[in-house]
Amino acid sequence: MPRAPIDITVPDLRGRRALVTGASDGVGFGLALRLAAAGASVLMPVRDPRKGETALAAIRERVPHADVRLHSLDLASLSSVAALGEELLEEDLPLHILINNAGVMTPPERKVTEDGVELQFGTNFLGHFALVARLLPLLRSGRARVTSQISVAANRGSVHWDDLNWERRYDAMRAYGQSKVALGLFGIELNRRSGTEGWGVTSNLAHPGVAPTSLLSARPEIGRDRETAGRRIIKALSSRGILLGTVESAKLPALYAATSPDAEPGGFYGPNGPGHLGGPPAAQKLYSSLRSPEEARRVWRAAEDRTGTSFSGS
Repeated sequence: MPRAPIDITVPDLRGRRALVTGASDGVGFGLALRLAAAGASVLMPVRDPRKGETALAAIRERVPHADVRLHSLDLASLSSVAALGEELLEEDLPLHILINNAGVMTPPERKVTEDGVELQFGTNFLGHFALVARLLPLLRSGRARVTSQISVAANRGSVHWDDLNWERRYDAMRAYGQSKVALGLFGIELNRRSGTEGWGVTSNLAHPGVAPTSLLSARPEIGRDRETAGRRIIKALSSRGILLGTVESAKLPALYAATSPDAEPGGFYGPNGPGHLGGPPAAQKLYSSLRSPEEARRVWRAAEDRTGTSFSGS
């Protein structure tokens, strides 16, 4: 028996500018589509221009008057992040919503970014840290809400301080968990620092649960030529309505966190079904791995050092 569709109401976003990373497919595409349908002007910075153009055309087909625009961004390249920052700062238009959604998951072999950082840590966390730092003046002028997309993997993950770059013994899943713990700690610390420094920016977290999204599909650019066995299992369970979410439901926690007037600064949102794997979005208890202010400050300092960016003076 087909499951009843799950959805939320998105407020009127006319006059608001939103930026979604990873908007060329999967959850990111769904987020960009919903934001555009609600009237937001949506910026879609993408790594692959062909996928970006396809996504742009699909949004415009469904939302004929959508205000959507592509930009170039490779989160695995700090120079690319800096270039996008310069481009948007030159435009000097406020940003009201930023969703740090893009990510890579479990390359079968250890890979590094353009800057020599383990790919998942560099893309999922450091690239987003540098992007927020670069765009902070625009986020401040828009009194923006920043939503960072983490993962259930962060619930059991930790920061591997003895070997952040996973040079000694690469474990793909633990490295993925580290990247999402770091992003979550950053999101919480961003909200705290904004309150202390008077930046006027709020920050919260979301996770999509478990659903057959594109994260575990074939990704030749990270050395995976076919979808993983795990994704095949997830697809089978999701299609039968067993515990897990769907591609459609997976976007809802971040959409809620980024747009709902009821979403709290410093809050954490995810599916409310059994095990928080699927179901409608709701507030969640913050994972224990994300509760230490000292660990959050340590992650922040490490990110400043490794990206060469700083929030001071913004």
